[in-house]
Amino acid sequence: MPVKVRVPTPLRRFTGGTDEVPAAGESVRAVIEDLEKRHPGMRERLLDDKGELRRFVNIYLNGDDIRFLNQLNSQVKDGDDISIVPAIAGGE
Repeated sequence: MPVKVRVPTPLRRFTGGTDEVPAAGESVRAVIEDLEKRHPGMRERLLDDKGELRRFVNIYLNGDDIRFLNQLNSQVKDGDDISIVPAIAGGE
């Protein structure tokens, strides 16, 4: 099941500089595992040692934050868009 994954600049070193890559899977977790097979190093940047989404990483499925859906178990289907967005902190 191919989905389109938008990759942020800091992770593009794993995708050869590409900002958008295809991946397959029936859930967000399965898509991350497929990304790891195709682009080694991605999984550890997205998931912690327990296999949970890292605090500073946000993933959106068709524009919706997966934390408000079914998290990593959110179902995906052919043609869906997944965006990986690193959290940004700062200010005064």
